[in-house]
Amino acid sequence: MTHPYPRGRGVSSPEYGHCTDKLCRPLRDLRISVTDRCNLRCTYCMPREIFGREFIFLRHADLLSFEEIVRIARQGIALGVRKIRLSGGEPLLRRGVERLVEMLAPLCCEDGKPIELAMTSNATLLAKKARDLKNAGLSRLNISLDALDETIFRRMCGSRAAPIAAVLEGIAAAQAVGLTPVKINTVVKRGINEDEILPLVHHFRHTGVILRFIEFMDVGLSNGWRLGDVVTARDILAKINAEYPLRPLDPHCPGEVAKRWEFADGGGEIGVIASVSQAFCHECGRLRLSTDGKLYTCLFASEGVDLRDMLRARCDDNALCQRINAVWRERDDRYSQLRHAMTWNPAGKIEMSYIGG
Repeated sequence: MTHPYPRGRGVSSPEYGHCTDKLCRPLRDLRISVTDRCNLRCTYCMPREIFGREFIFLRHADLLSFEEIVRIARQGIALGVRKIRLSGGEPLLRRGVERLVEMLAPLCCEDGKPIELAMTSNATLLAKKARDLKNAGLSRLNISLDALDETIFRRMCGSRAAPIAAVLEGIAAAQAVGLTPVKINTVVKRGINEDEILPLVHHFRHTGVILRFIEFMDVGLSNGWRLGDVVTARDILAKINAEYPLRPLDPHCPGEVAKRWEFADGGGEIGVIASVSQAFCHECGRLRLSTDGKLYTCLFASEGVDLRDMLRARCDDNALCQRINAVWRERDDRYSQLRHAMTWNPAGKIEMSYIGG
């Protein structure tokens, strides 16, 4: 098989202006998990049978402080990061997360343009926090919502504590304060919520909300993933197109994971993320920072590189930047492509709730 990437080691490339990995992919995005806790127990992320009452979460002292997060973010930006996404767990459970947003929002790229600062949330706590997040400088929100039917929603999220009404209220609050466009992430799992695709489309057409349907992924070791549970992007699009004709859209930027489509009648747009059936590793420019300060170069990684000890040993910014640069330059991850080719399956993959989605 022809190798899908250019040959060569990671370098600081004049073509991209910043560091690239062994497969010549530039660093663009930094995803930061601010907490490993969540108030839901979604079956594809934190299933209750694993993350139950006896599960031991990180102590507060083990979490990176906001100041430590900002230091890492600054060095990431120096190396090419243009977009930062806060995630979890559920980031709104991190006390004072608005202050972290306020600390990150003024950061700019070397051309003077502000970074894009986004957050992924389940929105159950968003109604009371949306205005504060907007005022602090958050650019936009992605919200997880897997069904509109209450029974199916509860089955997917593993909780009776958060009704759909709370999520919809959070979405409305985000729109009201200008955190737009709101994007909704829907993980589609066969036999559970594939019949919710069209109700979600019908509900959010003409609202300005962008739906993004995600193939059920084999992240971590606790979600019981099976290939037979995957509803492919092709099947999702066929179901929608049969009811609401679609036209393809160009990506907003290089490495965008969602393939974009618009409704032919002008009703808005949707996206589909096909990391199982149509691997996009060759365009991935994402670096992930765990809640306790480890860098992961792939969502499906098994090991990270500790930055917290460096920070707490009072390293200078140059040493921190060099360490992050070295991690990215040694990166050669392409798990989804190798899984698709059925050539590799690592043991001990890290859980998504620990490094963010």
